[in-house]
Amino acid sequence: MSTSDVRAQYEAYPYPERDPRDERKRLITGSPSLPVEMDHWLWGGARDWSQPLHALVAGGGTGDALIQLAQMLTDAGRPYAITYLDLSEASRRIAEKRAKMRKLQGITFVTGSLLDAQAHGPFDYIDCCGVLHHLDDPQAGFDALATALKPEGGMGLMVYAPHGRSGVYPLQAAFGAALAGMAPRARLKRARAIYDKIPDVHPFKRNARVVDHEQGDAGFYDLLLHSTDRPFTITALTAALEAAGLAYAGSPEPMLYDPARLTGDLDLPEGVARMQLAEDLRGTFKTHVVYARPKGRVIPPPMGKPDAIPHLRGAPAQALAQHVASTGQIVIDTAGEAFEFALPKQAAAVIAGIDGRRSLSDIRGGAGMEPIAFGTLWARVEAALCASGMMHYSRLLVG
Repeated sequence: MSTSDVRAQYEAYPYPERDPRDERKRLITGSPSLPVEMDHWLWGGARDWSQPLHALVAGGGTGDALIQLAQMLTDAGRPYAITYLDLSEASRRIAEKRAKMRKLQGITFVTGSLLDAQAHGPFDYIDCCGVLHHLDDPQAGFDALATALKPEGGMGLMVYAPHGRSGVYPLQAAFGAALAGMAPRARLKRARAIYDKIPDVHPFKRNARVVDHEQGDAGFYDLLLHSTDRPFTITALTAALEAAGLAYAGSPEPMLYDPARLTGDLDLPEGVARMQLAEDLRGTFKTHVVYARPKGRVIPPPMGKPDAIPHLRGAPAQALAQHVASTGQIVIDTAGEAFEFALPKQAAAVIAGIDGRRSLSDIRGGAGMEPIAFGTLWARVEAALCASGMMHYSRLLVG
């Protein structure tokens, strides 16, 4: 697909489909580009947020990542300067209206290609979701973003994965062959008519995990009529990062990339081979969401460090603490799979102390625990909540 074809698609059907008026009633959130999650995986939970975050949203579409990041930093009272970059003027107009509805400042809107990202940088952080797999040469995109990153910076990326999108690619190929040369609106109309006649036993129609085609014309077109769509296994993704001079730093739900719960006591490989085994066994990954940093600059999260500050995602601390106190476990349902984490009921006291401002040392003191006992207990809390993406370390709200 040429750049002009991509632009024509998104001028006709900006994606994802958004109504700026909805900003009055909700904030769409998700990984990557949650500030505390970014801090956890990219800066060891210790970024100085009093310093402005210079960020690029590359291929920003209708603005989900842009609005999320800008609003969360605004709510936290943290300075930022965000550059939005996208080929589609129609998508840009929607993103601009969404930002205006929220009265967000510090955003520069640019119409252009992410391949020119370096001209707008360098950046502390780059978000690129749902774009690289649509390039004629995805590696050129990885390389371009890497050159726009500061040495101490990091990225949050999302690319499509093959297994969870079963049935998508045969339909893309079929529609591409049958509807070649049609303008976007005519192409969509004919595709919908054909789709209605496709047998219900087609692998795509049996794939309950893919629903974009049910969420409006833009979703149908982007899912089934996009003629440049290359999914990545986790092996292919980490190889592309490596070729661009980057290194994998983490993912929002690391438990999904560990196959041990499925394989029992088998002797398993480590590193990317282990992650690939998990992807192949689970078979449910529609996307890979990862964080990356320049090679040699990956900083691990500050697990168990006394000055680390934990944040909870999702359930309020008191509610989660009460649940642990009564059940002695946490159950996470994700990607069609239930993960059970057993926790001592006394863990409720330390979970209740998580507020995004208190350090582990403060939480230990508030619970009246000795360091060794607290360390043993906290390691189990950490193993459950960090693995499931329910807890991250960040200094976003302090200093």
